[in-house]
Amino acid sequence: MRLIKTAISATLASLVAIAPVAAAEYPDRPISVIVPFAPGGTTDTLGRLVATELAKKLDQTIVVENLSGAGGLIGMQRLQKSAPDGYTLAFNNMSLAILPYSQPKLNYDPLKELAPIGIVATVPMVLSVSNKSGIQDLPQLLERMRSDPDNMLNFGSSGPGSTAHLAEAMFLHHAKAPGELIGYRGTGPALIDLMSGTIEGVIDQTVTLLPLHADNRARAIAVTGASRLPQNPEIPTFAEGGLPEFDLTIWNGLVAPAGTPDHIVEKLTAALSEVIDSPDFKERLESLAADAPSADERGPEPFKALLQRDVQRVGDLVKSVDLLPQQ
Repeated sequence: MRLIKTAISATLASLVAIAPVAAAEYPDRPISVIVPFAPGGTTDTLGRLVATELAKKLDQTIVVENLSGAGGLIGMQRLQKSAPDGYTLAFNNMSLAILPYSQPKLNYDPLKELAPIGIVATVPMVLSVSNKSGIQDLPQLLERMRSDPDNMLNFGSSGPGSTAHLAEAMFLHHAKAPGELIGYRGTGPALIDLMSGTIEGVIDQTVTLLPLHADNRARAIAVTGASRLPQNPEIPTFAEGGLPEFDLTIWNGLVAPAGTPDHIVEKLTAALSEVIDSPDFKERLESLAADAPSADERGPEPFKALLQRDVQRVGDLVKSVDLLPQQ
């Protein structure tokens, strides 16, 4: 009997020791947020901004990890292989809808591989040119491209699969003019070459390009949308510059691996909504000409519907105008 009592006491003691661990509330350790592009681009900038503010709401450390390559695929594959426990997330953009077409052999399906958490911002696209190019506006750029097709201008992006590459391919299609698309491991390296004059142009989100324009390190000559940006009214729209067919805005959002428990997704969704509603975050987005989602546009279900819509939309674009290389 003494041995039985001793065994029972030992078992109860071990259960008491384990109970606090089992009952630990998420998150009880640091969270990793994968940004599948190199530092310096829009996704990286917004991802770090979100991570900083989300860490405050969750009262937990959040570490941003840049894993660039293959148009964002490398980072998303890392997320795909991670445990669906809420401790590995990813911050990405509309390139998620491009991956099924830029990497068709891998059968990557974002609708099956991801647990959407929420959209953070929707951002217009800007066309910026190197100061060394001598180009002052979009009509001049179009004239130069069309009048001398043998001397093609170079446009830099994160490479096939990125939203910048998609935008630049669409731009050339609508401009009916040739151009050389140069792929980099991220927007950051492309911007370095833009500022140095190694390449003539980059089309990317306002978050990345407006600061260069403000500092006179590159010249923004056109922006997507129906009207000029209140933050930079001196930049004409593509329609004003003679190319109304080109109009593209990019969403950016937070995702988890498929299979992440509902209660974790719900907690992340609520915390993200608090971040979006905070005055400092709103002010920061506004300064970058980025639009925060409305209450109806937030959360997993609106994000899932948006992703589903854009997977179809990108597919239609690829088929109609051959925007991405065949593999």
